[in-house]
Amino acid sequence: MGEVLKIEHGTETLRITQEGGVRRIAMARPPANALSLGFMEELTNALTAAAEDRNVRVVVLASDAKVFCAGHDLKEMQAARDEADKGRSFFEKTFQRCADLMQTIVRLRVPVIAEVNGVATAAGCQLVASCDLAIASEEARFATPGVNIGLFCSTPMVALSRNVHRKHAMEMLLTGETTDPTHAREIGLVNRVVPKQYLGQVVQKYAETIASKSAFTLKIGKEAFYRQAELPLSEAYEETARVMVENMMAKDADEGMSAFIEKRTPTWVDE
Repeated sequence: MGEVLKIEHGTETLRITQEGGVRRIAMARPPANALSLGFMEELTNALTAAAEDRNVRVVVLASDAKVFCAGHDLKEMQAARDEADKGRSFFEKTFQRCADLMQTIVRLRVPVIAEVNGVATAAGCQLVASCDLAIASEEARFATPGVNIGLFCSTPMVALSRNVHRKHAMEMLLTGETTDPTHAREIGLVNRVVPKQYLGQVVQKYAETIASKSAFTLKIGKEAFYRQAELPLSEAYEETARVMVENMMAKDADEGMSAFIEKRTPTWVDE
């Protein structure tokens, strides 16, 4: 992994380090990195802070626990049933905060890579699916098992169904069964599967490769990718043509093309 150049900050539930332009946000809420209301807020704030730091070009979302993320904090949610409204307001706040977290990842100006070693279930699987890329170890496992406890994984379904074929998504949602990393790669949930001992190295290599590109180009491309994916074909082409023109007018496009023609390494100004 190389030398950690700086430690941004650490808390009881997050360990945040940075190497070059790559910021690593490691969840550290054992035993399962359960997404409590407070933890989701903290994670959202950490992602937002990364986007606001111009030195950050890629974010890696990882885990310092044996589990990547087991989803919502069920003990916290069950305790809310003791409230006068039987927990309704707490449940509404929880699922809204979860939606905000997932959309923060999608809308972040920099790419986000999930480094998955261990189990990612329910909202944890949703977290993986929401990231731009996902690299998993051979020990990773994925599931949307809510149906097993009487709670269909409806919000995880949003991210899942936008990443894998509908029938594969429905298979996971209806059966609640665990998916191994090889199958997860086959259906498009993860990009690569690697031995556990090489996971960090592979993720860092991906991150460094992406971080070497123009930050402006990555931002404009990521935004366009998610916009066009929700549009009809003709509108998608209209939108991306507009983006291409905007991109062509940028300093980095001029520099990149000139560098290519002149057979030299480009010097990005991120504009």
